[in-house]
This record gives sequence, structure tokens and C-alpha cells, in this order.
Amino acid sequence: MMPNAKPQSAAAVDHEATAVTVQKAPVAVVAVDRREFVRFPHLYRVLHACMIVSFLTLAVTGLSLKFSYTPWAAGFSRLLGGFETAGYVHRFAAIVMFGTFTAHVIGLFKQKRHNQTTWKSILFGPNTLLPTKRDGQEFVATIKWFVGMGPRPQYGRWTYWEKFDYFAVFWGIVVIGSTGLALWFPVFFTRFLPGPFINVATIVHSDEALLATGFIFTVHFFNTHLRPEKFPMDTTIFTGHMPLAELKRDKPREYAALLAAGELEQHLEEPQPAIVVKTIRVFAWIALSIGFSVVVWILYAMIFAYR
Repeated sequence: MMPNAKPQSAAAVDHEATAVTVQKAPVAVVAVDRREFVRFPHLYRVLHACMIVSFLTLAVTGLSLKFSYTPWAAGFSRLLGGFETAGYVHRFAAIVMFGTFTAHVIGLFKQKRHNQTTWKSILFGPNTLLPTKRDGQEFVATIKWFVGMGPRPQYGRWTYWEKFDYFAVFWGIVVIGSTGLALWFPVFFTRFLPGPFINVATIVHSDEALLATGFIFTVHFFNTHLRPEKFPMDTTIFTGHMPLAELKRDKPREYAALLAAGELEQHLEEPQPAIVVKTIRVFAWIALSIGFSVVVWILYAMIFAYR
């Protein structure tokens, strides 16, 4: 001890020792599981993007041809190089949509072979996309939930409105696609069909396409993006990922089934990189903006300029 040093009390010494001990104590780090549920594989995300681009192109060019007598349609067609060019763009987008549909059907066959399952289990299994009795029950339960007369239904992998959207594509490909081909190749089709069929095909193709466009840009957009729990945008179909909290809330029956089967872990992946999510949001916002603009377009034409 130095001659001029002041003696320290035992309490002070103990306090310093305690402080040193606290500083050296290890800090516990809690690992946070950031993984997300993979709802859609890469193929379906790509096909959906192709479907969006082709459908938007078909809608915009088709409406410009349907309402060609309106100033906005003429102005838009001039941007494309004229109505003839708009027709070429329309047909090219139709080829892309046919290709997307074909790729999806081929993907179903590959999925069946990869999973070594049967068509019966795919079409009538617990995750079927075909309408079932339970879908009707969930529809009624949803209406009751909307008006406060019951709890929210325990939805599974596919809800009744998702199934409707899915088969609306099949219906559209059959009706709009077949009539569009008849208008594209009238000479070929009139070799085995009566001539008036072309007139019928013109009406069906035009009005069914208008109905499909209005449905997609209102009902489908609302169910997918504008519901309170999803607003302003649901990026699941673009990223393929869904946070576990959303899976528990939106698909509780599927979540419980995966847990019971011990299969949840194999469906979890790290989130997509931030730059990927930002790029996807830009693309999705552009698509949403075009879709809502088309709705305004249709309403204006139907109310003030329809012939």
C-alpha cells in the first residue's frame, strides 16, 4: 500500500469485485427463427407472373379494340402504332397465356409423378382444389362471421374463393380462348362450323372477356390484396413465402395438419432477400395500378360511351 493511499472499506472492495464480476458475465443471445412457410414453389410463381403480364396485356389491348370509337382507346392504340399493331400484341399475349396454361398442366403431371401419388388423391384428397361440401359450409360460416353471428372459419390450404379464382382461369381459357381462336382463324373454323358461329364467337369473346377483366380487377383484387389483414398487398404468390404467423391465422387447419404429421419443418425456408421483395412490390404495384385504371376505363366506357 502506498503511504498516501486512503484505506478502503470492506464494502467498497466488495462492490468493486461485484462490478468486475457483472462485467465479465456472459450475455445470453436468443436466436429468432426467421424462417417462413413455402406456400408456392418456384414454377407456380413464374407462371403467375406470366399470367399477370399476359392478362393485363390482353385486357388493355382488347378493351382498346372493343371501345375503339372512344378517344382514350384511339389514343392508346396510337401509342402502340395503331389498331392493327394492338391486334398483333393482343394475339402474342394470347400465345403467352396458352403457353402458361399448358406449362401448368404439364407441371401437374410432373407433380403427380414426383410425389408418386394418384389422380384420385390429388382430385379428392384433403388439399383438393375441387369444390367440396366443406367449402359450402365455410362459405355460410364466413357470411355469419362477417355479420358477427359466429367465429371465423378454420380454413385449410385452399379457401372457397381461391378455388373459384383457380377454376375461373380454366373457364376463361376454354370460353375466351376457343372463341378467340375462331376469330383469329375464321376460315379454318368455318370449314366444319356454320358461318354464324363467327358472329356468336365475336359476342361471347368480347363480353366474356369484359366480365373476366372486371372480376379480376375488383373481386380477385379485393380477396387477395384489399382485405384488412392483407392490405395493401399480399406478396405470397410472388415470393412464394408466407410468415408462420400468417399461416396460423389464415390457414389454421393446414397449420395443424402439418404439425400433426411432423411435416412443417420441411416447408420452412429463409425469407427472400430484401432487394427481391422490393422488386416484387414494384412489379405488383404497377400491376395493381393498371388493373384499377382498367376498371375506371370500363365504367366510363359502359356508362358514357357504350355502343
